[in-house]
Amino acid sequence: MSSTPAASVLFVCVHNAGRSQMAAGFLRHLAGDRVEVRSAGSIPGDQVNPSAVAAMAELGIDISDQKPKVLTTEAVQASDYVITMGCGDACPIFPGKKYLDWALEDPAGQGVEAVRPIRDEIKVLIEGLIAEIDAKQEA
Repeated sequence: MSSTPAASVLFVCVHNAGRSQMAAGFLRHLAGDRVEVRSAGSIPGDQVNPSAVAAMAELGIDISDQKPKVLTTEAVQASDYVITMGCGDACPIFPGKKYLDWALEDPAGQGVEAVRPIRDEIKVLIEGLIAEIDAKQEA
């Protein structure tokens, strides 16, 4: 088996502080080094949402060391999958990329109780994404 990742995935939301950070955390945790993981925001926040950090920690996934990053054209070009979560028209489009838009509630300003269902929805989406990536590798 080659050490080259099966795919590269970029998660994009507005602030890169909640949804995209949780999605990146799940993908890193569940796929390990089989998938290259990036996240970015069209208008990055100052820090990762503390409620998102707490909700992920409940499942044993530490995203406390992550920092919001600005969305760059290079990050999109380097990714096989670009998964948007409410960044609207700010995401550049390149041919040959697979674009998915996950309609998820924005956890900004919400407590951990409100973030848990968003986190759980993201986990289900990530599991489906991993299954799709694995199926392409086997094809």
